[in-house]
Amino acid sequence: MLLAIGALAVAVAVFFVWRSQPKPEPLPPPTPSAASTPSPTSKVTVHIAGKIRKPGVYLLPAGARVADAVTVAGGVARGASIGSLNLARRLIDGEQIVVGASGGPAGPGSSAADPAAAILDLNSATTEQLEQLPGVGEVLAARITEFRDSHGGFTSVEQLREVSGIGPRKFDEIKPKVRV
Repeated sequence: MLLAIGALAVAVAVFFVWRSQPKPEPLPPPTPSAASTPSPTSKVTVHIAGKIRKPGVYLLPAGARVADAVTVAGGVARGASIGSLNLARRLIDGEQIVVGASGGPAGPGSSAADPAAAILDLNSATTEQLEQLPGVGEVLAARITEFRDSHGGFTSVEQLREVSGIGPRKFDEIKPKVRV
């Protein structure tokens, strides 16, 4: 009789221990914040250089395209090729656009043909710009902007390690492509 009661007590204890184990639950997708989407009044600053009629630094509306920047700078100089430029690409704040550059690799700080070559500022990049980073999709870009908004901005690139979903390997891929 005591053996049966002891076995029953062990069975009840095992049942409650098994039921009390935590169950994994998926994280809800982050809610997009108003600060991560450009407002109609926000601006981007770009440097337009090369074979252009009026090279210089221009302030354009957020969401503007490379074609808009070329137009504002007076258009392409006679005989210059724009074959290496993606005129439909959205502008990134602080980038340099070189018109008529050779098809070779762009110099440091230049993102003439490849937006992935631009170094993004973690404190001003939009979610769309962050999605251009290697291994960063829509959800991770939203987590980065959510972290930035909730912590008052990034003070160092290393803070990316605190963002959920960025492990050591992904951090090593992203680190050379961002700044604060």
